[in-house]
Amino acid sequence: MPRRAAGARLYWRERSDGQSVWEIRDTGGIRISTGARCRADAEAQLAAYIERKNRPTGPVAADELSVSMCLAIYAEEHAAHISAPERIGYAIEALDEFWRDLAVSAVSGGTCRRYAKSRVRRFKDGSICPISPGTIRRELNVLQAAINYCHGEGYLITAPKVVLPVRPDPVERFLTRQEAAWLLRAARNLRRDGRHLTDFTLHGLYTGSRKDTILGMHIDTPSVSGGHVDTVNGILYRKPMGKAETKKRQRPARLPPRYLAHLRRQAANGRRFVVQDCDGYRVGDIRKGWARAVRLAEELAAGQGIEIDLTMPDGKGGRKYITPHVLKHTAITWALQRGASIWDAAGYFSTSPETIQRVYGHHAPDHMQSAVEAMDRRI
Repeated sequence: MPRRAAGARLYWRERSDGQSVWEIRDTGGIRISTGARCRADAEAQLAAYIERKNRPTGPVAADELSVSMCLAIYAEEHAAHISAPERIGYAIEALDEFWRDLAVSAVSGGTCRRYAKSRVRRFKDGSICPISPGTIRRELNVLQAAINYCHGEGYLITAPKVVLPVRPDPVERFLTRQEAAWLLRAARNLRRDGRHLTDFTLHGLYTGSRKDTILGMHIDTPSVSGGHVDTVNGILYRKPMGKAETKKRQRPARLPPRYLAHLRRQAANGRRFVVQDCDGYRVGDIRKGWARAVRLAEELAAGQGIEIDLTMPDGKGGRKYITPHVLKHTAITWALQRGASIWDAAGYFSTSPETIQRVYGHHAPDHMQSAVEAMDRRI
């Protein structure tokens, strides 16, 4: 009777002519050196080898491929090559904790709802807090993307449909002109962070760019590490050179003349970045300065007998202080209130017309105007 194959395993290889290390041995005479003397490191390489070995080579049914393997294929072949792989990594980590060895065929409305209920944040005092529906939607969207990728690449015969939670209502918090004025005044009053936080806020209000885009913005110098403003031709380039296009659109836009004049003065003074510190270096983070400015704005306004509330819903029934993303909401809302069309706003702010319509459309002065006129017209 033939001896049963041992399968993939670790073997300590003693060598007199070199360093002794663990190696992987498998049926068929396969011998792969791990290059590791530490057993734990060798076991990690063995696990990765077994995972690669068990990966399907052709289309398989949904009940023959685990969700964990599906996510691993997506992470290795696709997610590792995008601009922000860590975001997909966070989602995969959360997904894998629940789905683990469940087959892809187990993806259904019921299991997706159970996943949503299982997503809670646990604190040291033993309390728990549900994860927001928006976060759960993003995670399940990654699961759907992984399934679709495996189907498109020939790993899966069919691609089950992931059922998402109801889309949460969009956060419509934007600054009034009075609030924006007090925020700018507070930024200018900060000793250490004043100048660069003022520049950050102005750029956000005039261009509606996201925080990371603003912090990476150069002046008149194209770069692979960030976008740049062309003060000669008056063009804003949000996307760094060579960066692949993503869903977070970073399209060029023409700068408003008033703000362009401000940028040209900065360029004439030798500024290299839109947001830079007193030593001429690019600012990497404005989190602490932003928090101080928001609180100081409320205090300064209260000192003049004016009450402003720079908070927003936290999605859990409470309130939290506004974040820098409020500048994008504010810029788009102000543009629509001043008569910009949804189509032009979508192009200028690099946001899809569908998102502009869904989140901000009701701020436009002609919102539903044609329908109102049609209903008022005599037949």
